[in-house]
Amino acid sequence: MQTSTSHSRGGLILIVLAALLWGTIGVAAQGIYHLTATNSFSISFFRLALSTPFLWVASARLLGRRLFQISRGDLGMILFMGVLVGLYQSAYLASITYAGVTIATLVSICIAPLIVALLSALTGRERLTRSIMLALVLALVGTGLVVGAQPGDAPMNAAVLGVVLAAAGGSGYGIVIFLGRSLAARCHPLQVTSISFATGALLLLVINLLSGTLVAVYPIQGWLLLIYLGAVPTALAYGLFLAGMRSTPATAASITALLDPVTAAVLAALLFDERFTALGLAGAALLLAALVVLARS
Repeated sequence: MQTSTSHSRGGLILIVLAALLWGTIGVAAQGIYHLTATNSFSISFFRLALSTPFLWVASARLLGRRLFQISRGDLGMILFMGVLVGLYQSAYLASITYAGVTIATLVSICIAPLIVALLSALTGRERLTRSIMLALVLALVGTGLVVGAQPGDAPMNAAVLGVVLAAAGGSGYGIVIFLGRSLAARCHPLQVTSISFATGALLLLVINLLSGTLVAVYPIQGWLLLIYLGAVPTALAYGLFLAGMRSTPATAASITALLDPVTAAVLAALLFDERFTALGLAGAALLLAALVVLARS
């Protein structure tokens, strides 16, 4: 019994570490924006492209030939998830330039589980319970308060656009999670992640080349941040999360997602002097409350 408890505690520690690392994505991206003129499609491409070798090496070592043992239908779903991965990450990183790290992270992280819950209810996998409805109301009101809480010198149109992009990013992430659940019984999570991230990187490369938006020249600090994004809060964090999920209850794992926006908010305040007004704090509290309600439902 003690061994099982220790194993579960060790898994939770891994998930906590992953959530803390995910909380650094926004500030790392904001740091790149401050260093040079670039765009979300370019940053997202390099993030996925630089993480892909790490993921494929880990998959090859862990799964061997099983990495390529996928049915045609499942492969199609994974490729579609890859398209969503590329788009939702670009939307999230774009939202940072309009709404800041804290709001962008908070909205995207809190929207994702709501999308999963709603899709599960609509497809008949779960009931549309009072808890889900309450979480939806809390999230909607919280998002409204966050949008209305922008500083006086911040254009409201930019704030709204930032929240819309963050919500779009969170929605895409939620759809990816929902599809990933349906693949869980047939495919290894690392298998799904490796293929979908490689697909997302390829999609973003095509988009950047066709639109002429690819920014490939960065100062040394910019490249270090890009490498960090690909290796640490992407490849390493996903590995820690997948390892931790093997022995951690889903509810406990869900609650640790709160560490992501909290970490982002603390770092953004320290590094970029981002601050919430009283109204913004109320909105943030409602968004976090929505996440807790979902985790306990």
